[in-house]
Amino acid sequence: MNDSLFRPFTLGAIVLPNRIVMPPLTRARAAQPGNVPTSMNAAYYAQRAGAGLIIAEATDISPDAKGYSLTPGIHSPEQIAGWRQVTDAVHQAGGRIFLQIWHCGRMSHPDLRGGAQTVAPSAVAFPGQIWLAGPDGRGGMVDCPMPRALATEEIAPIVADFRRAALNAVDAGFDGVEIHAANSYLIDQFLRTTSNQRTDQYGGSRENRLRFLLEVTDAVSEAIGPARTGVRLSPRNQARGMDCPDSIPTALEAAALLHRRGVAYLHFNEPEENPPSAAAGQFRRQLRAVFPGPVIVAGAYTAERARQALASGEADLVAFGRAFIANPDLPVRLHDGLPLNPPDAATFFGGDARGYLDYPSLAPNVEQRT
Repeated sequence: MNDSLFRPFTLGAIVLPNRIVMPPLTRARAAQPGNVPTSMNAAYYAQRAGAGLIIAEATDISPDAKGYSLTPGIHSPEQIAGWRQVTDAVHQAGGRIFLQIWHCGRMSHPDLRGGAQTVAPSAVAFPGQIWLAGPDGRGGMVDCPMPRALATEEIAPIVADFRRAALNAVDAGFDGVEIHAANSYLIDQFLRTTSNQRTDQYGGSRENRLRFLLEVTDAVSEAIGPARTGVRLSPRNQARGMDCPDSIPTALEAAALLHRRGVAYLHFNEPEENPPSAAAGQFRRQLRAVFPGPVIVAGAYTAERARQALASGEADLVAFGRAFIANPDLPVRLHDGLPLNPPDAATFFGGDARGYLDYPSLAPNVEQRT
């Protein structure tokens, strides 16, 4: 196969038939009460099993981790059973699937925490909004209130929640997990000087700001194995109050330390740049010098840009987000150069099967092209 997007790739203990990744995409369609995945979610992911790898949507490690309405969890028996429907459907369709696990930190609201104040590394407000649904399931964007700083003794239980979530994910049939350390959520909040103003062992120096990420990674890796543990970072994203001047050096140091731990991959959510900036190439070259392991990139990639990233050796796999929302048969379309369905942003978050299961496919039975 001459097309680099369709060359197989070995990721940890699994072989991917192509380099096309479905990244974690929050869709806010977990059943209530309990934030439980359903047969509708299973059908959605099974439709997209032609991806080399699916990374299922960001999933709460505990009730306190929640940052948006209607997102699923992986901390109750009902949620584990719900996710088992999903993994069974994907595997039966020939796919491979990891689960992204997260704690949202200050990107949350007391209404999602039983009225309790949100938490963060420091009492620094998030300058943005999160999606909050009302009793009717319809939602809108609301401001995030001032969080309280986590006490030092509160951090170890959160690390334990990540470990437990990883074990639950494996119990639910996932091939691995991705630790969400990107996009301004709790781990990313610890990494950045703008959101982390602590004076204990989790703040100040780069070593201290990396501590929480490494403790979580070690706990997850020890529980399920490093070959089933991926990590997502977003050091070049400076929005949402995360304009830390040390973000790139911190990420490069993290990458070197994560490589020593043998993680399955690093996944980078990048600014949407078409064409890519000079800074993008510089960062990837720096990254390769410290992390020779598998790298996934995401950030509004076109098929042409994806092939360029693979050809340059700066990435091993490429994630397509909104394109996978609207095109369940995306690998077939990319393989054959077929037009793509446009996504309907009005149905991204919340709702039912409309804008979720009803995007047309050009291939009645989505097949994996190899």
